[in-house]
Amino acid sequence: MPEINFITFLLSLNSSALVHLGQHPDPTSGATAKNLPVAKQTIDVIAMLEEKTRGNLTDEEKRLLTNVLYELRLLYVKETGGE
Repeated sequence: MPEINFITFLLSLNSSALVHLGQHPDPTSGATAKNLPVAKQTIDVIAMLEEKTRGNLTDEEKRLLTNVLYELRLLYVKETGGE
């Protein structure tokens, strides 16, 4: 298992959101399915982390967090039709 640090934690949340957005198959079942409420909740958790860690991240962590959040929000808007 990789070392748990902020980056691996963030990547884990990103993977979870991508599974719930139907972008990747579920690693346990192999099935691809959408669960948009759970995807939104995961995106909201990442947004909360962005707010709560502001000023305490390395440049690499901040860049990754910003990019992950942007990409997930974009995918979510596409999946929900902008709702």
